[in-house]
Parts: sequence; C-alpha cells; structure tokens
Amino acid sequence: MAFEVPDLPYPYDALEPHIDEATMKLHHDKHHQAYVDKANDALAGTEWEGKSVEEVLKNLDQLPDDKRTAVRNNAGGHANHSFFWEIMSPDGGGDPSGPLADRINEAFGGLDKLKEQVNAAGVGQFGSGWTWLVHDGSGLAVTSTPNQDSPISAGQTPLIGIDVWEHAYYLKYQNKRPDYLQAWWNVINWDEVAERFDAANG
Repeated sequence: MAFEVPDLPYPYDALEPHIDEATMKLHHDKHHQAYVDKANDALAGTEWEGKSVEEVLKNLDQLPDDKRTAVRNNAGGHANHSFFWEIMSPDGGGDPSGPLADRINEAFGGLDKLKEQVNAAGVGQFGSGWTWLVHDGSGLAVTSTPNQDSPISAGQTPLIGIDVWEHAYYLKYQNKRPDYLQAWWNVINWDEVAERFDAANG
C-alpha cells in the first residue's frame, strides 16, 4: 500500500502558543504531503513498493542507485513527520516517569541535562535536519541528522525527535531556533515516548 499522510491526533491549533496553527497546517498538509507524494513516486514499480516505511529505511543500501537519494529524503521525511506528530500533545510537557525517567537520570544526570544536550544538537545542526534522543540498542544517546535522514537507517530507535528545518518554526520564531527548541518541550508527549522506550527496551 502506498504511503499516506496520517491525520493529526489533535486540531491544528492545539499546540498553541508553543507551535502555531499556521505552521501546523503548512507543515502537515503541504510539507508532509510532498514527502509522501515524492516517496511514492520514487518507489513505484520497485520491489519496495508497498513495504512499510521502516522496512524501506532499514534497507536503503539495497535500493537502486538512482532511487536511493529520493527515497532517503522523502521516505525519511514521511517517517520523521509521522513520528513527530505522535510525540507531541496539547497535554504535553512536564516530566517523564517510570523506567524512562530512571534511564534519563542514569544516562544524562536528569531531564534538564537531557534537554540541554538535545537542544544543543539541534542548534548545532547546520542547515536543515533533526535532533534526536534514540535507543541505539545498548542505551540512550543524543544525536542529530541532516535533512530528512532517519535514525532508523542507522539501526536506532527514535524516542524524541525535534524538526529543526526552518519550516517547522520560522513563521513564529523567525531565525530564533534556540527559542523554538526551548518551547518545544512544553508539548512533548512523554506517554508516547515512554511507550517507544519500553518497546525498544523489551
């Protein structure tokens, strides 16, 4: 089955004032749709057509040379954005709990330290890209990727991912990427992050 843009799990204006309605409409309806359309076009007629986006991203090196870049950029964009919508919530923010909180404390020395590392990776990502908290198979790690590259392609499980492409924040924050990153933690859906952590840890 061809990729499709998932519905947002909340209204466009639900993340105000931290992420504005105009940005959400543009980001979800235009940018995400474009990634889906281009990924479907690139995969059409190949043996990877109809496979899950995760399976495609885990096997980029098996794709034909003339398709690989388009698929990495656009299937990556689809996977990254589908994930992004899910890990945000109008009832977000606050602190994690349970095993995830324990692991964050062990790995980073607390939530504030984790935020510092994730935000620094986001600010330091030159040009467009993402900043991530991933499970790398042995534990938690902060990383960043250029463009729409997905940690899935590196064998990692994304737990938190913040889009630092300008289209994710420019209407509200202009060139103030650090302000956007700081505000983003007010909408993080810790329950969703914890579910993904539990699955990766199991």
